[in-house]
This record gives sequence, C-alpha cells and structure tokens, in this order.
Amino acid sequence: MNTIIQQTSSARKLTVKDIAYISLFTALIAICSWISIPTTVPFTMQTFAIFVAVGALGIRRGTLSIMIYLLLGAIGVPVFAGFSAGLGVLIGNTGGYLIGFVFSAIVTGTIIYYFGNKFWVMLLAMILGLVVCYIFGTAWFIYFYARTSGAIGVMTALTWCVFPFIIPDIMKIVLAIVVVKRVEKNVKL
Repeated sequence: MNTIIQQTSSARKLTVKDIAYISLFTALIAICSWISIPTTVPFTMQTFAIFVAVGALGIRRGTLSIMIYLLLGAIGVPVFAGFSAGLGVLIGNTGGYLIGFVFSAIVTGTIIYYFGNKFWVMLLAMILGLVVCYIFGTAWFIYFYARTSGAIGVMTALTWCVFPFIIPDIMKIVLAIVVVKRVEKNVKL
C-alpha cells in the first residue's frame, strides 16, 4: 500500500524539466498573443500557441502553461493581445475566450491522451477544443455585454466574436499540428 501511495505522489510531482517546458510554452503563448495579423478582423497567433502547448506537452503540462499565462496577465504582466493585462481583461466582455483556453486544453489533451496523436485525431481534438472555447467565450460575452451595453442575441455575438475567426483558427490548428509533429520527431518532451 505504501508503495502505491509513493508512486502516485511521485507521479504528480513536476520535474525541473517539466517546469522549464511549461515556462517555455507560457512564453510562447505570450509572444504569439502579441503577434497580430492585420486583416479585416485582426487576429493573433495565440490560438496557435495554445494548441502547440497542449499538443506538445500534453494535458497536464499544457494546461498548466495556459493557466500560468492567464495568471501572469491577471496580475498585470502585459501578456495578452495588444500588450494588455490585468484582471479587467479577464472579466471583460471577451475574457471568456481567454479563460475558455483552459477548457479547450482539457478537451484537446484528453482526446489526444485517449485516442493517440495521429494527425486526424489531433485535428479533431483541437477543433473540438476550439468549439468548447467558442461556446464558453460566447456565453461569457453575451452575459457581460448584456450587463454593460444591453441585451444581445446569440447570432449577433457569433457574428462579432466567432464567425470571422473560424477560418484563421482552423489554419492555426493545422499549423500547430505540423509544428507539434516536427517537435515530437526531434525533441523528447
């Protein structure tokens, strides 16, 4: 019995290597948040970094890197898009999309963990994770927008917050899978 408890508790500990990778991917998420692609509706590479983190590090370490990223932003480190920061960003109208990244990572990481990391599995897992983020973020947006500016319909919220980002996000997912596959081939994470 003692052996089982020791193995279980030691399996939960993070190694120095784990902490280094989590930190590296937290930095990658922050840097990708600052990269803005100017189009009709500007978008960042943040989603790409989220999926690379989960795809490369797995559910536990990938989710931790996202949570640390959010914590850094919440305490005032300018890691969010446009070099913004603060609790106000997280509890603002679009903060639900940022918090939704955590749920997205859990869904994506769980599917990859149980079904493997073949290209099509990762693609499906990341798309489902993105849908979870969209659902959480849009529900959050509708709630907070209604509190500050008045009621808004679901279709209007989707038109503003989701539809313009679907194609760029799918492209970022495919790019993330390609990067994860290259990393897996060359680096033992």
